[in-house]
Amino acid sequence: MLIGKDEIAMEKEAAFKFIKLNADTLTPVELFKRLTGKKKFLLESTLQHEKKGKFSFLGCDPYEEIIGFGNTTKHIDLVNHTTKTIQQNALTYMERHLPHISIDLPLPFYGGAIGYVGYDTIRASEHIGEALTNDVNMPDIHLMLYKNVLVFDHTSEILYVIAIQAGAKPENLENQLTNLQNQINDAKFSSASQETPITFYPEITKEAFQQKITTAKKHIQQGDIFQVVLSQRMKATVRGDTFSFYRQLRKANPSPYMFYIDFEHYLILGASPESLIETRGRSIMTNPIAGTKPRGKTPLEDAQQMDDLLKDEKEIAEHRMLIDLSRNDLGRICEVGSISIPTYMTIEKYQHVMHIVSEVHGTLRNGYNSFTALKSCLPAGTVTGAPKIRAMQIINQLEKTRRGFYGGGIGFINYNHDLTMALAIRSIIVTGKHAYLQTGAGIVHDSDPEKEYMETLFKARSLMEVSINDCVNR
Repeated sequence: MLIGKDEIAMEKEAAFKFIKLNADTLTPVELFKRLTGKKKFLLESTLQHEKKGKFSFLGCDPYEEIIGFGNTTKHIDLVNHTTKTIQQNALTYMERHLPHISIDLPLPFYGGAIGYVGYDTIRASEHIGEALTNDVNMPDIHLMLYKNVLVFDHTSEILYVIAIQAGAKPENLENQLTNLQNQINDAKFSSASQETPITFYPEITKEAFQQKITTAKKHIQQGDIFQVVLSQRMKATVRGDTFSFYRQLRKANPSPYMFYIDFEHYLILGASPESLIETRGRSIMTNPIAGTKPRGKTPLEDAQQMDDLLKDEKEIAEHRMLIDLSRNDLGRICEVGSISIPTYMTIEKYQHVMHIVSEVHGTLRNGYNSFTALKSCLPAGTVTGAPKIRAMQIINQLEKTRRGFYGGGIGFINYNHDLTMALAIRSIIVTGKHAYLQTGAGIVHDSDPEKEYMETLFKARSLMEVSINDCVNR
């Protein structure tokens, strides 16, 4: 049902039009299933996370793709079916290519880029060692540009249907809105689906992973690093509807950052608890999370687990180290004296686990923007270690394959160049008949290899109550 009047405006040579619909009988999942286009995306948050759970975003049929490998960028025009290659880093290219459009809507995203900036993006600017095997064939950066999006406001139960295009005449937007409305009103797609079991197998033996932990501890003892985050990858055979995996995930592990993005040749789904970076104008925020314990089975046990976590010297030391890394990342790009920690070592509870959480805020210096901020913060210290560059060099020596999107940022860059990127953890990539899941553990001087190995399995199991067979998949 249409509420209010549809509105249209011209802003900086861009036309946009939107309508607001009553969405009290709809859900983002139902809306996603009604969309019939290609390369669909769904970004959700849960209402239990009050600061981050207000909006969900959906869309399909992007008009461009930006794909980056190192300092080479491929720009694909999906409307005119042309491709050009630019010898430039994809983030640098996006900074000047993405139209800068500001419209008067109370929404953090109303059109722009959706996708990820991967862990291995760092290789274009820092020497962390020879490039590892890219057996999943993922680019470093993959962003898709959308001019038609749906924004679900959970608190008011209003659906914004938005069409926007740089240089367009207002009358050209009517068909775009009509097409979206027709899809929204088409209820022939059933929301019911059968849950599909999935079993992941580690690609490395327990003994081999523990040996890598022992090697990492030697680097710590020798003073090379203070901490390093080692990860292991797991693999599964995919059967059934991949969107059903996402629905299982969002039910088993509701999180502030949930995503399902179909890049056509592969797709990514996940439920991340952690923000990599968020910018609003010149304000910037990072959200280090480190320190994890399972939820208790009773309220009393839950309270005891929380108390134990906040008294765990290893977890507290690791968390403080990551706060320092975030402050250092922001210190390179923020005004002197602007960095603050408004949220310091609080407990945030999820379905299966609880984490120690902080927020680090700052104000960007003149001459810096959201793109330079993203470059400064990638990858996060929570997936690398400290000092960051040396830790990544050691990771490069100990891990066999590129991390790809794991440990990077996944989310959106709005047309006004504000961005929200979740840390790409607790995530699954599906390509062909296989799915890959990667989890890590922070190694410090007194780490127990057995406990750190089990932490990687626990994180994997908690993602969507998947089955983890700790026999290596050969």
